Amino acid sequence: MTTFAIAHGGGDVGWSWHLVANALQAKGHTAVAPDLPIEDENKDLTDWASALIDALPSTEDDIVVVGHSFGGFTAPLAAERLNASALVLVTAMIPAPGEPPADWWANTGYEDPGLEDVYYHDVPPHLAAEAEKRSRGMSENAMAKPWPLAKMPDVPTHFILCTEDRFFTPTFMRKVVADRLDDIKPVELAAGHYAPLSKPNELATLLATYAR
Repeated sequence: MTTFAIAHGGGDVGWSWHLVANALQAKGHTAVAPDLPIEDENKDLTDWASALIDALPSTEDDIVVVGHSFGGFTAPLAAERLNASALVLVTAMIPAPGEPPADWWANTGYEDPGLEDVYYHDVPPHLAAEAEKRSRGMSENAMAKPWPLAKMPDVPTHFILCTEDRFFTPTFMRKVVADRLDDIKPVELAAGHYAPLSKPNELATLLATYAR
């Protein structure tokens, strides 16, 4: 059995992963996706990683850490501390050593695609409405602090690229992955940015392939 420790994205909540968690549990795994303290100005990325680790039923199990979107800044911190068996980034921001999250956009050359509904265009309407109701703010303090690792953790790392993502478009993300994750070829999933809600079963099947 593998435990999947999931770091949700910016302004988000763990609820967005409940369908994936159910699908993983049906495959015999455990999935934990807590609400991280992203609004607390007294806490930073290190505290967010601690919240994820503290939510685990055990740190002795085989653990795969998953980061979605902004969770790409948090998940590697948890993966290093847990000595995780794998780190999986899902259409995620990939940090550079010492890079404040607020600088990531300019450093990667991100440009607003100018599209409407960049998040939920392929999510069932009732789930999209619930996700929007649950959205939260983000700590400015956490955005300004440098990412604390000197390099990505020394664990097997994988990237799931969502080919219908309107927020982090495939062309943009392929470039970021090539620049920041040496020798890692993304696995592609036909889904938008909120794949955990639009394609939960397909995403869970992919994640399960990284279980030990």
